[in-house]
Amino acid sequence: MAWTLVVPLKPLDRAKSRLADAVGAVPRSALALAFALDTVAAALACAAVDDVVVVTGDRRAAAELAALGARTVPEPPGGRGLNAALAHGAHTVRAHRPGAAVATLNADLPALRTPELGRVLDSAAEFPRAFLADAAGIGTTLLAAAPGIPLAPAFEGRSRARHRASGAREILLPDVDSVRRDVDTGADLRAALALGVGPWTAAVAGGRPEAGVPRAAGGAVTD
Repeated sequence: MAWTLVVPLKPLDRAKSRLADAVGAVPRSALALAFALDTVAAALACAAVDDVVVVTGDRRAAAELAALGARTVPEPPGGRGLNAALAHGAHTVRAHRPGAAVATLNADLPALRTPELGRVLDSAAEFPRAFLADAAGIGTTLLAAAPGIPLAPAFEGRSRARHRASGAREILLPDVDSVRRDVDTGADLRAALALGVGPWTAAVAGGRPEAGVPRAAGGAVTD
C-alpha cells in the first residue's frame, strides 16, 4: 500500500515553547524547522510513501519543505488546532484522490529512520485504522487510515487512549524507536540526539555541549 503522509507544522515562531529553557541561545524556530526537514526528508525516502503533504501557515517552512519535494497546503482558517489541521490535510488529499491511504506523521521526529517508518506503515496496512504511540506511551506519533476509511484524528494530550478507544489498532512493533521519538522537551532532544538525528537537526543542535551527547554524524538517517 502506498501512503500519503499528512504532516502538521504550526508557525515556527510559536513552535516548541517547552524547549526554551533547554536550548539557550538556539532559536526554537530554527529547531522546529530542522526537526521538520529531517522528518520529511526521511519520510520522502520511504518506498511505502507516495507523497508528503505538510499543513502549515508558515511561509518559510512551506518553501523549504516544498524544496525537498513535499506538497504544502495552508492551515484551515480560524486556527482550530491540530486535529482540524490534520482533518483538513486528509480532506485535501482525498478530494483529489478519493482512494488514497492516508497517515498522519508528527513533524518533530528528527531521528526518523526510513526503514523503521516503512515497517510501521506496512503494519498499519493490515488494519482499517491504526496508530503508533509516542515514546512516553501517552501520545501518538502516527495515525493511519486505509482507503475509504475516515482518519478521525484525536491528537493532543492523552491521544493514545483516545485513538485506542476510537477503534484504531495500536501498532506494537519492536525496534521502531525513531518513529516514536518526538521532541517536546530537553530530555526528548537528548534522547533523539542519542538515537542519531538527521543533518538539519545535527547542524542546529547536535554540537551543543548542553545536549549532553556528541554531535550526530551528518548525512540523512536511513538505517
